[in-house]
Amino acid sequence: MSNDTKMIVGISSGDINGIGIEIILKTFEDKRMFEFCIPVIYASNKTFSKHKKQLKINTPIQSINSIHNLIPNKINVISVWKEDVPIAFGEATKTGGKYALLSLEEAVKDLNDEKIDVLVTAPINKETIQSDSFNFPGHTEFLESKIKGEALMILMSDDLKVALMTGHIPINKVTEAITPELIYKKVILLIKTLQQDFSISKPKIAVLSINPHAGDNGVIGEDDQKILIPTIEAIRKEGALVYGPYPSDSFFGSGNYKKFDAILASYHDQGLTPFKTLSFGNGVNFTAGLERIRTSPDHGTAFDMAGKGIADISSFKEALFTAIEIYKTRKENLELNENSI
Repeated sequence: MSNDTKMIVGISSGDINGIGIEIILKTFEDKRMFEFCIPVIYASNKTFSKHKKQLKINTPIQSINSIHNLIPNKINVISVWKEDVPIAFGEATKTGGKYALLSLEEAVKDLNDEKIDVLVTAPINKETIQSDSFNFPGHTEFLESKIKGEALMILMSDDLKVALMTGHIPINKVTEAITPELIYKKVILLIKTLQQDFSISKPKIAVLSINPHAGDNGVIGEDDQKILIPTIEAIRKEGALVYGPYPSDSFFGSGNYKKFDAILASYHDQGLTPFKTLSFGNGVNFTAGLERIRTSPDHGTAFDMAGKGIADISSFKEALFTAIEIYKTRKENLELNENSI
């Protein structure tokens, strides 16, 4: 539902006790941002006004009752709730989780209905948001349950893309989760998104090992030799440029990651720890593999900073620009493919 040439960017509020609303307000203090999109935030005028007062931010907002009443060059706050909700800056409360979920649900509904072009999510607290409607370890799994497709979590910056073979699961569940079928599926998803969303026609992918030193030929576990290596070789025989497994302890420090278009990590912290060390504050979380586009900043609710006016907007701003760019690239590539048939 693009308005003329400007995209409509839906933004969920995140936990109302965290820094989500602050980084939204501060991002659009710069009026040049309105040249790129029409923002619509799913929350309430009263909640935003309380944040503005606390933070002494004068960014104007426009309260609307419907997505059809969007006003260009304004922060449009669509009324998801009308009640006066108490804000407890810096505190993890069930109230904060409740309204974060209300915002997210309404935003995802409009995303699926194509009333917004892309979704940028502000950070949630994964404990307080838990409810009968949200029984997931994070945004990624929730979105996968609501949007057509299979999710692939990618953390990305200008020169680094790290995808996850397994996501938010305990470390003692990782090896049983990694099967030849999962490896194949995630590699193919990664190839597809690099082609479709980033226009990399023949992507080169590195896969990180499951065990330290890739198992040292079975001395430190046999998962790499028995599962990962044969599957990588089978995929490569199909013509894909997939290499590994690479031991993660030296892969990033040596700069080896710069030789690849993307890295597929075997588990969450194996990929995210080096990524955030190299790119924290400028990284973007992109939920690839789904029919709709969602990005988020690479940080959490930062309760320790909430209400103080000191939150850095860099990652949120990158998430917004990344969502817009991916949307345009995907649309262009889909049109090219349709015309070539």
